[in-house]
Amino acid sequence: PPPPRNNHPPVQMKFDCVAMSALLSAAVLGRSVASAFVVPTTTTTTTMPRAASVSVSSFAAAGASVPARRPFSLLGMSTETEAPASSDSAPAAAAAEKNKIRTRRILSGVQPTGSLHLGNYLGAIRQWVDLQNGPEMEPYVDDKGFEVRTENFFCVVDLHAITVPQDPDDLGESTLASAALYLAAGIDPVKSKVFVQSHVPAHSELAWLLNCATPMNWLERMIQYKDKAKKQGTDSVAVGLFTYPVLMASDILLYQADRVPVGEDQRQHLELARDVVRRFNDQYCKGGKYKKRCKAAGIPSRPAFTEPEAMIVKQGGARVMSLTDGTNKMSKSDENDNSRINVLDPPDVLRAKIKRCKTDEFRGLEWDNPERPESTNLLTIYQAVQPGRTREDILEEVGDMSWGEFKPLLADAVVAHLEPIQNRYKEIREDEEYLAGVLREGAEAADEIASRTLNSARVAMGFTQRG
Repeated sequence: PPPPRNNHPPVQMKFDCVAMSALLSAAVLGRSVASAFVVPTTTTTTTMPRAASVSVSSFAAAGASVPARRPFSLLGMSTETEAPASSDSAPAAAAAEKNKIRTRRILSGVQPTGSLHLGNYLGAIRQWVDLQNGPEMEPYVDDKGFEVRTENFFCVVDLHAITVPQDPDDLGESTLASAALYLAAGIDPVKSKVFVQSHVPAHSELAWLLNCATPMNWLERMIQYKDKAKKQGTDSVAVGLFTYPVLMASDILLYQADRVPVGEDQRQHLELARDVVRRFNDQYCKGGKYKKRCKAAGIPSRPAFTEPEAMIVKQGGARVMSLTDGTNKMSKSDENDNSRINVLDPPDVLRAKIKRCKTDEFRGLEWDNPERPESTNLLTIYQAVQPGRTREDILEEVGDMSWGEFKPLLADAVVAHLEPIQNRYKEIREDEEYLAGVLREGAEAADEIASRTLNSARVAMGFTQRG
C-alpha cells in the first residue's frame, strides 16, 4: 500500500459562499485505514490516510454491545479506526480487534451577520437538529465489525462576517443571538458542541500562515473579489475580502477535509484550497530537515495537510425564496426587510409581511409552475413549517383558495411554528451564564481538534514550540 499521507483525521466540509455566507458541513473521522462514502442509494469505497495521534479509548470498551449496522440517510464519510496494540502481545491485539472504532464528526456553521431568517433555519439549523436526534447518531456495528460513533459540532462563523464592515455592537449581539437560536431551535449541548469560530484561535492563525504561502495572483483570479472590486472599487474593498478564500481554505484544512461537498459555484474556492495544500506540502513538508523538526516536536513526519477533493452536491432542505421576488433566495443581505421572514420577528410583524408578500393574478395555488414562482415558494413555506405534511395533502386543503384566503392560513402556520423557538430563545438570552458556558465548552472541544493541525503547520514552517 502507499505510504500514509498525514497524521490527521479526514473530514468532510461544506461551504456556501454565495453572498459572503459560509456553511460548513463536516464529517471528521479518527485513525483511518479505509473509508466509505454513504449516500441514500449508493456506496463508494476509497482509500484514506492513516492518522496516528487520535485517541479513541473513550469511545468504546472491549466487548461493548451496540446495534447492528443501519443505513446512514445523509451524505457522510466513515473511516475505520482501531485502538493501538502492542505488536508483541497477542492478547492485546485481540482486544484491539474487538475495540475497532470509526468516528464521524459533523461540523456546520452559519454567519452571524443580520437576523437569521426562515431559509437559514429550514435549510441548515433544523436539519442539524434532525440529524442530532436521528437514528444515525446512535452507535452501531458496520459490515466489517467496526463500531461507529458520531459527534456534532455547530459553530457561529463570525470571522467570515468581517470581510465587510460590521458595527462592533451588532456583531457581538448577532453572534450571541445566532448561538442562542441554535439552542432554541433544538441543538442540545449534551449531544452537540456549539462554539464561536473566533473562539478557536487556530482558524485565524492558520489563515495567516497560509496567506504567507499563497501567491497573490491566485487570489486575484477569485470571482467574488473581482465582482466586489468592480462594483465598489478597490479603494473601498477590504484586504480581508481579497484573502477571504484563504480563510475558507484554513477552515477546511484545520479539520483535514478529504472530501468537500460544494455547489458548482463554489468549486473555485475548493480548487484554491487544493493548490494551497500542494504548495505548502511541497515547500515545507519534505526532506531530512523536515523529518528532524517533526521528530524534535514529537509528531509523525507526514505532510501537514490532506488535499481535499470536491464532491458537487445539491443543497438539502426546503429552498425558501424572497417574499418580494419568488425567483431570488431569501437573503440576510437584502436591504428590504419585508423580503424575508426573520426567525425572531414578532407575530404581528410576521403576519404583516405575509399579508404584503408578492403573489400573482391567478386563483388557486400550485407547485412547480415556472410562471408562478411565488405560488411554489409560499406553498413550500406552508409545508415546511408543518413537518410531516405532503404536497398532496397541502393542495387538497388550499389548492382552490384565493390568495386572500390562503395568506392568513400561512401566517398562522408560520407563527405557530416559530413561537416556541422564540420563547425558548428569550429564556436562553436571559441566562447569560448558561450560554457562555455552552460556548466555552464547545470552543474547548473544537480547539483540541484544530490545534493538532495548526501545530503540524507551525512545525513544518520552522516555528519554535510553545513552552
